Amino acid sequence: MGRKNYLVDTNIAIYYFALLLEQESESSLEDILRNKYFISVINRIELLGNKNIEPKEQDALDSFINNAVVINLDEEIILKTIEIRKKYATKLPDAIIAATCLLNPKLSGLNNLSRLIFRESEKALYLGLTPI
Repeated sequence: MGRKNYLVDTNIAIYYFALLLEQESESSLEDILRNKYFISVINRIELLGNKNIEPKEQDALDSFINNAVVINLDEEIILKTIEIRKKYATKLPDAIIAATCLLNPKLSGLNNLSRLIFRESEKALYLGLTPI
């Protein structure tokens, strides 16, 4: 079985850079960041869209983003996002992340709980999606 590919959620990145992750989670994330990892374009927007970013923080975020494979929105992700928003009570950024992961079966997600349970049957549950 090959190495998993991870999409690192905005909250995980924020907790990591703020040194708020537990040691075990931080070590696991550092292992992931040393290899190939993914972010959604929405993560990029969320991370860089804060007007109060200090220059040192900006450099760290730029490095994090530049080392990631950024998954852009395409028609398939847009349509899946719309479907998720109609079915579940979730915010738009979370729906985009969910759609991105659901459409990429080899992609596991790291959400704000830093749990890796992205088996096919658990994806919606893992993302905390609640039917409307």
